[in-house]
Amino acid sequence: MRSDRGGDLVVNGIIVANVLYYILSLLISSRSTFGGGIFGFLSPDDNSLALLGATGTYPVFRYGLWTLISANYLHGGAMHILFNMMALRQIGPWVCAEFGASRMFVIYTASGVAGYLLSVVAGVPFTIGASAAVCGLIGALFYFGKSRGGNYGQAVSREVSGWLISLVVFGLIMPGINNWGHGGGIVGGVIVAKLLGYRERRPETSLHRVAALICLLLTVAVLAFGVWRGVIVLSYRHF
Repeated sequence: MRSDRGGDLVVNGIIVANVLYYILSLLISSRSTFGGGIFGFLSPDDNSLALLGATGTYPVFRYGLWTLISANYLHGGAMHILFNMMALRQIGPWVCAEFGASRMFVIYTASGVAGYLLSVVAGVPFTIGASAAVCGLIGALFYFGKSRGGNYGQAVSREVSGWLISLVVFGLIMPGINNWGHGGGIVGGVIVAKLLGYRERRPETSLHRVAALICLLLTVAVLAFGVWRGVIVLSYRHF
Protein backbone atom coordinates (compact mmCIF):
# COMPACT_ATOMS: atom_id res chain seq x y z
CA MET A 1 0.00 0.00 0.00
CA ARG A 2 1.56 3.29 -1.13
CA SER A 3 1.74 6.41 1.02
CA ASP A 4 -0.60 9.27 0.14
CA ARG A 5 -0.14 12.58 1.96
CA GLY A 6 -3.16 14.06 0.24
CA GLY A 7 -5.15 11.07 1.44
CA ASP A 8 -4.07 11.65 5.02
CA LEU A 9 -5.23 15.26 4.73
CA VAL A 10 -8.64 14.19 3.43
CA VAL A 11 -9.13 11.50 6.08
CA ASN A 12 -8.04 13.81 8.90
CA GLY A 13 -10.30 16.56 7.55
CA ILE A 14 -13.30 14.23 7.61
CA ILE A 15 -12.49 13.20 11.17
CA VAL A 16 -12.15 16.81 12.32
CA ALA A 17 -15.48 17.72 10.70
CA ASN A 18 -17.19 14.79 12.45
CA VAL A 19 -15.74 15.69 15.84
CA LEU A 20 -16.62 19.39 15.58
CA TYR A 21 -20.17 18.63 14.43
CA TYR A 22 -20.55 16.13 17.27
CA ILE A 23 -19.41 18.75 19.80
CA LEU A 24 -21.95 21.21 18.37
CA SER A 25 -24.70 18.61 18.77
CA LEU A 26 -23.78 18.29 22.46
CA LEU A 27 -23.73 22.05 22.96
CA ILE A 28 -27.25 22.55 21.65
CA SER A 29 -28.67 19.44 23.31
CA SER A 30 -31.24 20.29 25.98
CA ARG A 31 -30.85 17.19 28.14
CA SER A 32 -28.13 15.71 30.36
CA THR A 33 -25.66 13.85 28.13
CA PHE A 34 -23.86 11.77 30.74
CA GLY A 35 -26.38 8.99 31.34
CA GLY A 36 -27.53 5.94 29.41
CA GLY A 37 -24.63 3.56 30.03
CA ILE A 38 -21.51 3.18 27.92
CA PHE A 39 -23.34 3.56 24.58
CA GLY A 40 -25.43 6.47 25.84
CA PHE A 41 -22.52 8.41 27.30
CA LEU A 42 -22.32 11.96 25.91
CA SER A 43 -25.42 11.51 23.76
CA PRO A 44 -27.08 14.54 22.15
CA ASP A 45 -30.88 14.53 22.22
CA ASP A 46 -33.00 13.82 19.15
CA ASN A 47 -34.04 17.47 18.78
CA SER A 48 -30.45 18.64 18.39
CA LEU A 49 -29.72 15.82 15.94
CA ALA A 50 -32.80 16.68 13.88
CA LEU A 51 -31.82 20.36 13.88
CA LEU A 52 -28.32 19.57 12.60
CA GLY A 53 -29.51 17.20 9.90
CA ALA A 54 -30.33 13.68 11.04
CA THR A 55 -32.01 11.84 8.17
CA GLY A 56 -34.66 9.19 7.65
CA THR A 57 -38.23 9.20 6.36
CA TYR A 58 -39.40 11.99 8.65
CA PRO A 59 -36.43 14.41 8.35
CA VAL A 60 -36.11 14.03 4.57
CA PHE A 61 -39.72 14.90 3.91
CA ARG A 62 -39.84 17.62 6.57
CA TYR A 63 -36.42 19.28 6.14
CA GLY A 64 -35.10 18.16 2.76
CA LEU A 65 -32.54 16.05 0.93
CA TRP A 66 -29.61 17.94 2.47
CA THR A 67 -29.97 15.62 5.48
CA LEU A 68 -28.69 12.72 3.34
CA ILE A 69 -25.25 14.38 3.61
CA SER A 70 -25.39 15.94 7.07
CA ALA A 71 -26.42 12.69 8.77
CA ASN A 72 -23.02 11.24 7.87
CA TYR A 73 -21.40 13.76 10.23
CA LEU A 74 -23.70 13.22 13.22
CA HIS A 75 -23.30 10.67 16.01
CA GLY A 76 -25.41 9.47 18.90
CA GLY A 77 -22.73 9.20 21.56
CA ALA A 78 -19.03 9.08 22.40
CA MET A 79 -18.66 5.37 21.61
CA HIS A 80 -20.57 5.79 18.35
CA ILE A 81 -18.23 8.43 16.97
CA LEU A 82 -15.15 6.71 18.41
CA PHE A 83 -15.86 3.41 16.64
CA ASN A 84 -16.71 5.10 13.35
CA MET A 85 -13.65 7.35 13.35
CA MET A 86 -11.36 4.46 14.26
CA ALA A 87 -12.76 2.50 11.32
CA LEU A 88 -12.34 5.50 9.02
CA ARG A 89 -8.75 6.02 10.20
CA GLN A 90 -7.96 2.40 9.36
CA ILE A 91 -9.80 2.07 6.05
CA GLY A 92 -9.65 5.61 4.62
CA PRO A 93 -5.89 5.77 3.95
CA TRP A 94 -6.03 2.36 2.28
CA VAL A 95 -8.75 3.53 -0.12
CA CYS A 96 -6.77 6.73 -0.77
CA ALA A 97 -3.70 4.67 -1.59
CA GLU A 98 -5.48 2.53 -4.17
CA PHE A 99 -7.91 5.09 -5.63
CA GLY A 100 -6.37 8.48 -4.79
CA ALA A 101 -7.63 11.13 -2.40
CA SER A 102 -10.14 12.69 -4.82
CA ARG A 103 -11.83 9.42 -5.67
CA MET A 104 -11.81 8.36 -2.03
CA PHE A 105 -13.78 11.47 -1.04
CA VAL A 106 -16.26 10.99 -3.88
CA ILE A 107 -16.77 7.36 -2.80
CA TYR A 108 -17.17 8.40 0.83
CA THR A 109 -19.72 11.11 0.06
CA ALA A 110 -21.73 9.23 -2.55
CA SER A 111 -21.82 6.02 -0.49
CA GLY A 112 -23.11 7.87 2.55
CA VAL A 113 -25.89 9.40 0.47
CA ALA A 114 -26.68 6.02 -1.12
CA GLY A 115 -26.89 4.30 2.26
CA TYR A 116 -29.23 6.88 3.69
CA LEU A 117 -31.32 7.11 0.53
CA LEU A 118 -31.91 3.35 0.74
CA SER A 119 -32.77 3.82 4.43
CA VAL A 120 -35.46 6.32 3.49
CA VAL A 121 -36.87 3.99 0.83
CA ALA A 122 -36.87 1.15 3.37
CA GLY A 123 -38.80 3.29 5.85
CA VAL A 124 -36.13 3.94 8.48
CA PRO A 125 -37.61 6.92 10.38
CA PHE A 126 -34.53 8.49 11.98
CA THR A 127 -30.85 7.67 11.48
CA ILE A 128 -27.35 9.15 11.79
CA GLY A 129 -23.68 8.18 11.72
CA ALA A 130 -20.66 7.89 9.43
CA SER A 131 -20.99 4.13 9.14
CA ALA A 132 -22.86 4.22 5.80
CA ALA A 133 -19.99 6.20 4.24
CA VAL A 134 -17.36 4.01 5.93
CA CYS A 135 -19.16 0.94 4.59
CA GLY A 136 -18.87 2.53 1.16
CA LEU A 137 -15.10 2.54 1.55
CA ILE A 138 -15.24 -1.13 2.49
CA GLY A 139 -17.31 -1.80 -0.63
CA ALA A 140 -14.74 0.05 -2.75
CA LEU A 141 -11.92 -2.09 -1.36
CA PHE A 142 -13.96 -5.24 -1.96
CA TYR A 143 -14.43 -4.22 -5.60
CA PHE A 144 -10.72 -3.37 -5.88
CA GLY A 145 -9.65 -6.77 -4.55
CA LYS A 146 -11.98 -8.70 -6.86
CA SER A 147 -11.11 -6.58 -9.89
CA ARG A 148 -7.36 -6.57 -9.41
CA GLY A 149 -6.94 -10.24 -8.66
CA GLY A 150 -3.55 -11.81 -8.06
CA ASN A 151 -2.11 -12.49 -4.64
CA TYR A 152 -2.57 -8.95 -3.43
CA GLY A 153 -6.10 -8.65 -4.75
CA GLN A 154 -7.05 -11.95 -3.15
CA ALA A 155 -5.55 -10.85 0.16
CA VAL A 156 -7.57 -7.62 0.03
CA SER A 157 -10.75 -9.54 -0.79
CA ARG A 158 -10.21 -11.96 2.09
CA GLU A 159 -9.64 -9.19 4.63
CA VAL A 160 -12.56 -7.11 3.41
CA SER A 161 -14.82 -10.17 3.35
CA GLY A 162 -14.03 -10.62 7.04
CA TRP A 163 -15.13 -7.03 7.69
CA LEU A 164 -18.34 -7.60 5.73
CA ILE A 165 -19.17 -10.74 7.70
CA SER A 166 -18.49 -8.88 10.95
CA LEU A 167 -20.84 -6.08 9.85
CA VAL A 168 -23.63 -8.56 9.13
CA VAL A 169 -23.20 -10.35 12.46
CA PHE A 170 -22.92 -7.09 14.39
CA GLY A 171 -26.01 -5.75 12.67
CA LEU A 172 -28.01 -8.84 13.58
CA ILE A 173 -27.11 -8.98 17.27
CA MET A 174 -26.97 -5.27 18.17
CA PRO A 175 -30.22 -3.31 18.48
CA GLY A 176 -30.59 0.04 16.74
CA ILE A 177 -28.16 -0.72 13.90
CA ASN A 178 -29.21 0.68 10.52
CA ASN A 179 -28.50 -2.34 8.33
CA TRP A 180 -30.15 -0.64 5.36
CA GLY A 181 -27.64 2.19 5.66
CA HIS A 182 -24.73 -0.24 5.88
CA GLY A 183 -25.95 -2.30 2.92
CA GLY A 184 -26.69 0.75 0.80
CA GLY A 185 -23.29 2.19 1.63
CA ILE A 186 -21.50 -1.02 0.61
CA VAL A 187 -23.39 -1.31 -2.68
CA GLY A 188 -22.87 2.39 -3.34
CA GLY A 189 -19.15 2.01 -2.70
CA VAL A 190 -18.87 -0.90 -5.14
CA ILE A 191 -20.77 0.95 -7.87
CA VAL A 192 -18.93 4.27 -7.49
CA ALA A 193 -15.55 2.53 -7.30
CA LYS A 194 -16.32 0.65 -10.51
CA LEU A 195 -17.37 3.85 -12.26
CA LEU A 196 -14.32 5.83 -11.12
CA GLY A 197 -11.69 3.11 -11.43
CA TYR A 198 -8.54 2.72 -9.35
CA ARG A 199 -4.96 3.86 -9.77
CA GLU A 200 -3.49 0.70 -11.31
CA ARG A 201 -6.08 0.75 -14.09
CA ARG A 202 -6.84 4.47 -14.42
CA PRO A 203 -4.84 7.44 -13.05
CA GLU A 204 -6.71 10.23 -11.30
CA THR A 205 -7.86 12.87 -13.76
CA SER A 206 -9.13 16.43 -13.58
CA LEU A 207 -12.66 15.01 -13.82
CA HIS A 208 -12.11 13.08 -10.59
CA ARG A 209 -10.81 16.20 -8.91
CA VAL A 210 -13.80 18.23 -10.09
CA ALA A 211 -16.16 15.56 -8.74
CA ALA A 212 -14.34 15.66 -5.40
CA LEU A 213 -14.56 19.46 -5.34
CA ILE A 214 -18.31 19.30 -5.97
CA CYS A 215 -18.68 16.80 -3.11
CA LEU A 216 -16.60 19.06 -0.88
CA LEU A 217 -18.62 22.18 -1.70
CA LEU A 218 -21.89 20.34 -1.10
CA THR A 219 -20.62 18.99 2.22
CA VAL A 220 -19.32 22.37 3.39
CA ALA A 221 -22.59 24.08 2.38
CA VAL A 222 -24.70 21.47 4.19
CA LEU A 223 -22.61 21.52 7.37
CA ALA A 224 -22.50 25.33 7.33
CA PHE A 225 -26.29 25.36 7.13
CA GLY A 226 -26.46 22.97 10.07
CA VAL A 227 -24.03 25.10 12.07
CA TRP A 228 -26.13 28.20 11.32
CA ARG A 229 -29.23 26.43 12.64
CA GLY A 230 -27.32 25.35 15.73
CA VAL A 231 -25.92 28.83 16.40
CA ILE A 232 -29.43 30.26 16.25
CA VAL A 233 -30.56 27.86 18.98
CA LEU A 234 -27.53 28.71 21.13
CA SER A 235 -28.13 32.45 20.71
CA TYR A 236 -31.79 32.12 21.75
CA ARG A 237 -30.74 30.25 24.87
CA HIS A 238 -28.14 32.84 25.68
CA PHE A 239 -30.72 35.62 25.62
